[in-house]
Amino acid sequence: MIKKTLALALASFISTLSLANVDTVKTNLTKQHPNLKIENIQSTEMKGIYSGSMDGQVVYVGEDTQHILIGSMFRLSDQKNLTKDLMLKQNSIDWKKLPLQDAVKTVRGNGKRQIAVFSDPNCPYCKQLETELTKLNDVTIYTFIYPIKTQSIAVSKQVFCEKDPALAWSNLIAKGIQPSSKKTCANPIERNLSLGKSLALNGTPAIIFSNGFKVMGAYPAQEIEKMWQELGL
Repeated sequence: MIKKTLALALASFISTLSLANVDTVKTNLTKQHPNLKIENIQSTEMKGIYSGSMDGQVVYVGEDTQHILIGSMFRLSDQKNLTKDLMLKQNSIDWKKLPLQDAVKTVRGNGKRQIAVFSDPNCPYCKQLETELTKLNDVTIYTFIYPIKTQSIAVSKQVFCEKDPALAWSNLIAKGIQPSSKKTCANPIERNLSLGKSLALNGTPAIIFSNGFKVMGAYPAQEIEKMWQELGL
């Protein structure tokens, strides 16, 4: 019983010490580099080195916060890429919580692979991504129309007033053809805006894979295929 109590006390002490060190890093960053926004700071397997996320990527800092490292950390005993695990953890959401019924659905081939995309019709990078998405086969694409530009809101709502919203979206984002319907109708745009905000999507486009991994930007089709392979999807 005494051994168990001592073990619990030691575990609590180590945990408190770890938190204290993390707090030290946070304090040092705030004092010395107030304009540097590093989030999700935590200890690593390497003594004195802490991981965090900045601009969607994993970074490492020392406790004195005098240096910052960007790259991969490997554990030599088993060659495990610890940075990859952190990247997946820090940039993932719960796919099952996405309200897919609010997205425009496009199926190509057998539709077995799935991705969700957040896109603004007036975003040039979204237009680039749309071109790349047409090169993918055997995929189901759920597009959450996410008009973060003020001028995009009205036309985004009109997409859902068309008989075929998927076709209307394709014509709008790829060809610049405006929806012809002038009527008002129920649409998910306000919900999509709230959803994107809750996922901290401050820009477009965003791609979310079916395991919840999230990336920002207009990736080429080949890169998306490569990510599917690396993620085992």
